[in-house]
Amino acid sequence: LCGFDINPLMLPAAGATGTKIGVINVRQAIVATSVGKQASAELQSQFAARQSVLENMNKQIADLRQRLESGKATLRPEEQARLTRQGEVLARQLQRKQDEYQEDVNAAQGEVIDKIGRKMIDVLDRYARENGYVAVLDSSAQNTPILYASNQIDVTQDIVRLYDTAYPVKAGAAAAPKPAAARPAQSTPKPATQPPAAKP
Repeated sequence: LCGFDINPLMLPAAGATGTKIGVINVRQAIVATSVGKQASAELQSQFAARQSVLENMNKQIADLRQRLESGKATLRPEEQARLTRQGEVLARQLQRKQDEYQEDVNAAQGEVIDKIGRKMIDVLDRYARENGYVAVLDSSAQNTPILYASNQIDVTQDIVRLYDTAYPVKAGAAAAPKPAAARPAQSTPKPATQPPAAKP
């Protein structure tokens, strides 16, 4: 998931007392919500075509390398040079498309995470106040190192359940996802690695 950091300290309503502390994995909670799962599926669908283009380019490059390797003793020098140049051009194009794809994926994921994250903070704040927590730490935040936390104080699943109740998936919302924002002269997504990890 892209970076979405919440304030690691959530304070209860004024006048609340006690030393109750909880832990939540915000990133895990975001993708575990019904809206998060739906957004993940939509992002994968949105970038599927570009992902296929990258995979096909990778295959073309691998095929060229194989031809050069197997034809070392039989290919004429001019043909070897031609295939080598072709491979270099393809490799540069692939790198550019991969970089652009990753940028677009990160931007799309960031929008989803921020949208869900803002609402989740409201749910978490209400939950903390109503249950007397003086602090809820985000175990997924890099700036909040947690060396140990008992499962008994992990509120991740409680927050996911409350979020799903407060913000249910709208019927028909999963209809056709809007196509990925295309860049001029190309229609490809991220590197031929894995597609976006979902986040509404």
